[in-house]
Amino acid sequence: MKIVSDPSTPLNPEVLMNDVLARPLFAHLSTMHNDGPRESPVWFLWKEEYVWILGNTLTDSFLTRIKQDSRCALGVVDFQPSNGLVYHVGFRGHGHVRAHDRERITALFRKYMGDQEHWDPRFAAVLGDPNWEVICIQPDTAVVRDQSYSLHDHS
Repeated sequence: MKIVSDPSTPLNPEVLMNDVLARPLFAHLSTMHNDGPRESPVWFLWKEEYVWILGNTLTDSFLTRIKQDSRCALGVVDFQPSNGLVYHVGFRGHGHVRAHDRERITALFRKYMGDQEHWDPRFAAVLGDPNWEVICIQPDTAVVRDQSYSLHDHS
């Protein structure tokens, strides 16, 4: 994977990327469709230089789009207006739909909700349900930027 970063970013781009992707943030998955691109907000897991996303074959059309055209993009932004922090990680690559993977799904849910005893029952019900599949995205390129700004007191 090629990492593209702004030379003005003060942090090591790979360290910044891994730090942002470890946080329980939403990602925006962009997929291809005959009528134009589509975007879906998703939870994700960054592991072993792959992005893992969960989808339901009955309700999530992005699974079908990935099966038809594997090209996709994913954007993650950590924005904290209280202190001016703005980090962006964007990927371009290819996604592949894989069968239900209890271990990956559990890891993804733990990232967002902690230990399983704290999960809403509808999330626990996903485990073992074959209608829930995972998309494995292999990034070709990653764009990593620190676009943070200083806040000034104008009083």
